[in-house]
Amino acid sequence: MEIGLVGLPQVGKTTVFNLLTGTAVPTGVTGDTRVHKGTAPVPDRRLDFLAAVYLPKKVTSARVNFKDIPGLDPRRGDRAANVRFLAEVRGADALCYVVRAFAGAETPAYFDAVAPYKELLEVRAELLLADIMLVEKRLEHIRTGSKISKEAGAEIAFLKRCLEALNEEQPVRETAKTAEEKSLFSSYGFLTDKPVVLAINLDEQSLRTGDYPQRDLILNYASGKGMPVVEMAALIEAEIAALPSEERAEFLRDLGIEEPGITRLAAAAQRSLGLITFYTVVGDEVRGWAIRAGTNAKKAAGKVHSDMERGFIRAEVFRCDDLLRLGTPAKVREAGLFRLEGRDYLVQEGDVIQFRFKV
Repeated sequence: MEIGLVGLPQVGKTTVFNLLTGTAVPTGVTGDTRVHKGTAPVPDRRLDFLAAVYLPKKVTSARVNFKDIPGLDPRRGDRAANVRFLAEVRGADALCYVVRAFAGAETPAYFDAVAPYKELLEVRAELLLADIMLVEKRLEHIRTGSKISKEAGAEIAFLKRCLEALNEEQPVRETAKTAEEKSLFSSYGFLTDKPVVLAINLDEQSLRTGDYPQRDLILNYASGKGMPVVEMAALIEAEIAALPSEERAEFLRDLGIEEPGITRLAAAAQRSLGLITFYTVVGDEVRGWAIRAGTNAKKAAGKVHSDMERGFIRAEVFRCDDLLRLGTPAKVREAGLFRLEGRDYLVQEGDVIQFRFKV
């Protein structure tokens, strides 16, 4: 599963991508049409606690895949670039809109002034337009057919409702009522129906004051659309990340930040994909695993190793939060909080699992 970073040119997308994935893709390169891909560890206090309890030689975080999609520039009129952009967006499972709220004459703003709300609407409008064109093209294809069948007539009615919703910027998913319509809906892959996280890229002054242009507008819009918002200062965080580890916490405190924005963004991105984390303690490794909510124990075992799924016997489970509360695995066991679960058990956020299997 993959999250696409999208936005207008010069908003700091690649800086955000580098921070998330630990890569060093050159920033500020105009005309770069490459899509950069990488994985980001999901910051996890539970995992840190498990490591402190078990003292393993290796600690491995759950990870989320990201891709840095070249900046959308509607004013350029480059049809090929726009087609590539939309294709990459269509291939992502969720999106992170990066908008600019930082000043800086050395990097001119897209609208000649810092306007994050306007940027958000510009990106959203392009995706809405792509979805509208998709529906209109399909309607035209059906209507010009030699004969409109009963099934085609039902699809036309459904598509008309989709078109109305898109023109009103309403959730398109709600137009699918029947099982047949839901199947149709999923086949279209509407861009505006993808889960979205909004990253607002600030400068140091805005980060300290908590204020920036169009703040109320953008937060009200995001709230109305159900978009999680992460306010961060990517350039400042990149500078802090380059410091020795013992100095980073001091600089964050000086900025009044308890948790880096990039940490909050990675966590929000994981949630946007509908993922949860479970943990294993095997040998000298404590590890977090990202899986879809609703995954059963047998399928979760396959995430760790295919042999575990093939030869699944049972899962020994306890809650990491119970360990946090009681302090030691022995006390969790004494409290009767270790459980034996079968293959159909639905794994929960924060489960610590030992899989028993035989092949």
